[in-house]
Amino acid sequence: MAEKLEGCSVSCKLSLDDLQAVCRRERLHCKQLGVNKHNIDDYEVEYLCDYKKFKEQEFYLVKWKGYPESSNTWEPRKNLKCRKLMTQFHEDMERELRRQKRRTTCPKRLDKDVAWTLVQKAKLRMRLQCWEADLNKTRNHPGRIFVLNEVDLDGPPRDFTYITNYKVGEGIVLNEMAVGCECKDCFSDPVGGCCPGASLHRLAYTDKGQVRVRAGEPIYECNARCSCGPDCSNRLVQKGIQFDLCIFKTGNGRGWGVRALQHIKKNTFVMEYVGEIITSDEAEKRGHLYDRQGATYLFDLDYVEDVYTVDAANHGNISHFVNHSCNPNLQVYNVFIDNLDERLPRIALFSTRSIRAGEELTFDYKMQIDPVDAESTRMDSNFSLAGLPSSPKKRIRVECKCGSDTCRKYLF
Repeated sequence: MAEKLEGCSVSCKLSLDDLQAVCRRERLHCKQLGVNKHNIDDYEVEYLCDYKKFKEQEFYLVKWKGYPESSNTWEPRKNLKCRKLMTQFHEDMERELRRQKRRTTCPKRLDKDVAWTLVQKAKLRMRLQCWEADLNKTRNHPGRIFVLNEVDLDGPPRDFTYITNYKVGEGIVLNEMAVGCECKDCFSDPVGGCCPGASLHRLAYTDKGQVRVRAGEPIYECNARCSCGPDCSNRLVQKGIQFDLCIFKTGNGRGWGVRALQHIKKNTFVMEYVGEIITSDEAEKRGHLYDRQGATYLFDLDYVEDVYTVDAANHGNISHFVNHSCNPNLQVYNVFIDNLDERLPRIALFSTRSIRAGEELTFDYKMQIDPVDAESTRMDSNFSLAGLPSSPKKRIRVECKCGSDTCRKYLF
């Protein structure tokens, strides 16, 4: 990331922290960077690399921020003021010793393979922190995103771009809403049934912001042309994720997952499924490629007809990381806001029950919903209509690892 100091006309590709480290390394004072004779000898610990005990005193091998690894030094514990890094180092060390079925009490010296793993974990944590910062710079919703991997050394996914709205593929046009409602209070005094009434449907939410229509019924929210304000009770999905969520690495071979960091009540909006909108023909082509990779992120927009598909493989939001479960805690709904084209609904995920803080979020990749109305509410929220004999997108069988009591054993 480029930084620019006051009075400078050229941007620098180093961060301010790195510039401060350069000043200290070269013994330079800089008023703008806050480096002076009183703190020029203050050095910041980037991470801890190794550990040993000598004559009952603990020592740590320190990687200094802004300095190469060749400048690492052994420092006694009393010289270090990085309590958080030390706590994390010992947690990583105990976890690795336990994984190798060794004694978890602090040894006099770490084996080289253990020390190597701890360094890789420290480097991974920094990469994940950078990714987490990038995700939170990109998000346009109140809910924060955290990232955690305590399982292996896998870093951020490659070739994945975080987006907050649909990315429209070639040849696809999203038409904006033509009209809006004229309500002063859409909940207590809806004019003509508000936006849902214009499509012969009812308001989808309670006064507490919980969904009250059956899965399969569409949700029509107020839009940019409506007379109501941003606090309207019929504007829910468009406000984005309201809860802090964590992308974490699962320990049973299911890759990344997402867990709630706050309690979520039943029937509450949690997130949208966002990705690139492509034609079903293009989805068919990509599906064969994803089959060979052993994963798919194709979500059919087949509310009225199977014309378009959302592909979240390379462009998506946090829903990209939500795993499947045969007993899920999230339910799919079709939502219409600024676009009334029934072939292009927005896909919203609502909680099916109360979700406790720390619980993983899941939805059924092969969810089947009986239509309320054969003409206007046909919905099939599975990925690529897998498993249906007549489906042109039938996929290879993929083993399910959800672990629920009602597990079907196969995703597709």
